[in-house]
Amino acid sequence: MSALEQALADYLQLRHWLGHEMAEAGRLLPGFVAYLNARGLPTVTIEAALAWAQQAPKSPAGGVTTIGSRRMTAARGFARYLSGTDAGTEVPPLGLMPRRAPWRRPFIYSAADIDTLLEQARQTIASPLRAATYQTLIGLLAASGMFSSRQFQHAGLC
Repeated sequence: MSALEQALADYLQLRHWLGHEMAEAGRLLPGFVAYLNARGLPTVTIEAALAWAQQAPKSPAGGVTTIGSRRMTAARGFARYLSGTDAGTEVPPLGLMPRRAPWRRPFIYSAADIDTLLEQARQTIASPLRAATYQTLIGLLAASGMFSSRQFQHAGLC
């Protein structure tokens, strides 16, 4: 067992004893330590942490992921721990890899879409009370701003 592997085991055990759930760090950091050992690095450097965090995931699911920022967060915590005993450890600064949540364009329902939903709720739900409940829910969601006020007025809902 390398010195970094032992330090990682100690770090995870300490954090666990302090009450932190270390599921993600426990899953990510062994890969980081293996990355450092494979390159012959005795400690964490900003350059190595950034290179490891920017690696493509092993099973890309496509689209935008936050794995890089999550890796950097795990590496930063481990580096902070190591910096207490190893003066050569470089702690990656905050904001080096900010977490960017993917933004999805909202779907705006048209007046015809709302009318169709209301009609389908009435026709397809056998229980009259349940049908009325769904029609009310759809109407409230529409009235709360699911589509623009111009479309809202056009639908005759105000």
